[in-house]
Amino acid sequence: MKILDPNDPFFNKAWVRWATCILPLLWGLVEFYFDSPGWGILFMVAGAYAFYKLILTRVDNG
Repeated sequence: MKILDPNDPFFNKAWVRWATCILPLLWGLVEFYFDSPGWGILFMVAGAYAFYKLILTRVDNG
C-alpha cells in the first residue's frame, strides 16, 4: 500500500491534485504564523511530497 498513489482514480481531476498539494502547504504557513514550527515543518513536507508525487512525477494514463 502506497502512502500517496498518484494513479488512484480519486486524483484524476487536476483540481484535486492541486488542492492536495496546496492545502497542506497553506496550513503549514498557518502553523508557522502561530509559532508551531514542528507542525509547520510537518505540513510543509507533506505538501511538498504531494506536489512531487501528484504534479511533477505523475504519468497521465488517459
